Amino acid sequence: MSKPEHYIGIDKDINGGMTSIGKIIRDAWVFGLIEETETCEGWNLAGIDALLQKVNAEWDKYGCMVSALPEPLSTRHRDIHAKAIQHAKQAGWSGEHETGDEE
Repeated sequence: MSKPEHYIGIDKDINGGMTSIGKIIRDAWVFGLIEETETCEGWNLAGIDALLQKVNAEWDKYGCMVSALPEPLSTRHRDIHAKAIQHAKQAGWSGEHETGDEE
């Protein structure tokens, strides 16, 4: 099975968007790199990778720590990710896949 050439969009992604690409997109929303209405549907891998580089550059400013984010970024991060978690849980995501190896 080959990988798709274009991203399906965070709103259509598996696990309610709780994927590595979904995290990139949510963090891009936090930092204002793309509009919160941008799902990245139809983007190719190069576009997602370019967005990742921009997101990483923003995180580097804060030592890659949520606790180091200034207001209003801290509030935006909390709100965006809390809404995403709620949506993902409604879609059947439990988080076990991400934390299953921590036992």
